Amino acid sequence: MQALFTVLNPLLFLIIFGLYPSMTIGPKEGWQVYSSAQDADGRCICTVVAPEQSLCSRDAKSRQLRQLLEKVQNMSQSIEVLNLRTQRDFQYVMKMESQMKSLRTKFRQIEDDRKAIMARNFKELQDKMDELQPLIPVLEQYKTDAKLILQFKEEIRNLSAVLTSIQEEIGAYDYEELYSRVISLDSRLRNCMNKLTCGKLMKITGPTTIKTSGTRFGAWMTDPLASSKNNRVWYMDSYTNSKIVREYKSMTDFVSGQESRTYYLPYKWAGTNHVVYNGSLYYNKEQSNIVVKYSFETGRVLAQRALEHAGFHNVYPYTWGGSSDIDLMADELGMWAVYATNQNAGNIVIAQLEPETLEVLRTWNTEYSKRNAGEAFMICGTLYITNSHMTGAKVYYSYNTKTSTYEYTDIPFHNQYYHMSMLDYNPRDRALYGWNNGHQVLFNVTLFHVIKTEDDS
Repeated sequence: MQALFTVLNPLLFLIIFGLYPSMTIGPKEGWQVYSSAQDADGRCICTVVAPEQSLCSRDAKSRQLRQLLEKVQNMSQSIEVLNLRTQRDFQYVMKMESQMKSLRTKFRQIEDDRKAIMARNFKELQDKMDELQPLIPVLEQYKTDAKLILQFKEEIRNLSAVLTSIQEEIGAYDYEELYSRVISLDSRLRNCMNKLTCGKLMKITGPTTIKTSGTRFGAWMTDPLASSKNNRVWYMDSYTNSKIVREYKSMTDFVSGQESRTYYLPYKWAGTNHVVYNGSLYYNKEQSNIVVKYSFETGRVLAQRALEHAGFHNVYPYTWGGSSDIDLMADELGMWAVYATNQNAGNIVIAQLEPETLEVLRTWNTEYSKRNAGEAFMICGTLYITNSHMTGAKVYYSYNTKTSTYEYTDIPFHNQYYHMSMLDYNPRDRALYGWNNGHQVLFNVTLFHVIKTEDDS
């Protein structure tokens, strides 16, 4: 029995260490620790303690023990390899899980973006529909005039055929009669076109910000009588104590700041309500009721005239002040001056001016207080007044010089930068030029055209 215990003694230690890896047994003298392995938590998996080979190298059981130890070592190495692979696979799984979560987030974002884009597109379509709505009555009016236009076309074709036949057979038609028909048709066509040029203000859209420059107050403009190839822009910063006018060859140069010429006026201006008309600048001379006409071509004053009884130097300005007592403007019917007088109890007076001499051709006295007006502009002989130069702006009042009548209106417009110090209509562009708190902006206008034919009573 003792001999058997001697042989199995190493094996007994192996079994004990295998079953109880947490036990710590010190080797006897002359014994050695042959191998050990640990799991991922640092716990001992297997430890083999055996006597030195010199003690029992000749024993057959010792050879078996060494073989057993080699197998244990191989198993320990396999366990280590398996442990490394398991850790690597675990890291890969964690990485895949993170990527899956990222993909789910992106899918949710794509879905949210798609909904937002659809909502934005729907809003754009709705805005387009709102813009087209005022055109419906205009189109209805055009339909009633379709027969007249077809008649004009037919007469033109007939006259063209007559002219062609005259070249082949001179004397077949009376020349005076033919000439009279041509003149009559030309006159009727021009009258028809003139009727389309003017209309009643229905809507203001925008603004479009062209540029941000200058102080809080100022004016910028183009010439409504310039040719289609002439797109010069003039720029006058501030409302007082200045003589400098900057010129730009085009709107593109204006946006980029590429100035083409600088003019130094002989007198300082007051306010921001200047106008360029047929190559000349019209402005209010500082601290006076005098209107000055300055030629850009010659660099000289061509005319100047005082507006009788007109208040000046912040006696009757617009709501925002800024010496805006006298407002010069132009529309399809010519040049105008808007101001107030003591004789009209501080209410607005509209004066039509002769552009060459600045003579006042006719005046209209309104019942709207100049100090309660935010800004004003003329379209087709009708003065439109805004009730505020700040937030909640809208066209509140209009006065028709053709009928000498007024009405209260409700046409809103977006005062994007909260302080409007200049608002003027340009009939060539069919747009409102505005100076909005240091921003140069453009508003589009929608006009209702009333077409009258000779058959109308």
